[in-house]
Amino acid sequence: MADTILTSIDGALTAPARRRVRSRRGPLALVLRTVVVLYLFFLVAWPVSLVVQRAFAPTGGQPGGIGPLWERLTDPAAVYAFYLTLTVSFWAVVINTIFGVGISVLLVRHRFPGRRVLSVLIDLPMSVSPVVVGLALVLTYSTSLGIFGDVLQTTGLRIINSTPGLIMATAFVSLPLVIREVIPVLEEVGEDAETAARSLGANGWQTFWRITLPTIKWAVVYGVVLSAARAIGEYGAVRIVSRGAEFNGETATLLIQNEYGAFNEAAAYAAAFVLVVLAVLALVVVTVLRPQESHRS
Repeated sequence: MADTILTSIDGALTAPARRRVRSRRGPLALVLRTVVVLYLFFLVAWPVSLVVQRAFAPTGGQPGGIGPLWERLTDPAAVYAFYLTLTVSFWAVVINTIFGVGISVLLVRHRFPGRRVLSVLIDLPMSVSPVVVGLALVLTYSTSLGIFGDVLQTTGLRIINSTPGLIMATAFVSLPLVIREVIPVLEEVGEDAETAARSLGANGWQTFWRITLPTIKWAVVYGVVLSAARAIGEYGAVRIVSRGAEFNGETATLLIQNEYGAFNEAAAYAAAFVLVVLAVLALVVVTVLRPQESHRS
């Protein structure tokens, strides 16, 4: 929209005036670009590149290179940590995808009392510290301190300091990512196609599977990728609900913290390198898919 307005103004100006406007706009744009690039370089690119460099460099008296890096990543404790991280992230993403799509359709296609409150609550995980989330789960589901502690102890269910607690904490912090990708698409496409399908005799599920879901599929994909990246890198909430010990609730982020605290920096950098690679892959997937969506539309 801004480019269209500038183009219209540019066409309405005389040649000398157009040159003056472009000369003023050029240096300012160059300065802004330079500031943004420097900001991102010193805040993001440089620190992340140092982590990658340290992962392959000799650290703490240990040799560097691909071979030693692979040995650190194939250590049983590291394998357990990444397996647990992927397991927790997978189930958290599945839960958020199912409920995220359902909540999005509910908020956009239906009007009911408390709709605004529900919309506000969805953004709560983005504003509350993950540590607070973990503490809230402990106070709710711990067998010793939780509100449902007696029930859980009687039934033998264990949530805190177990995989279900990690999944709940991870799902909580990554909940809004799918919803906030799907809702704008649903609002943009409107209800005309769905109304037409229902008028032709399609029931609710048929309308959803054949009309709604194909319309929002790329938004769901973006939300899933972002939710997975957020889930893999979660630390604060899982630190509270997990023991965080080796072979006992230690996720990849907890592995990095434990190894760095034990002055085993080489292992910490190796695990951090894997998380960086996964984050970059998530960004690449989103970048590759967005032009495809634009081409289809």
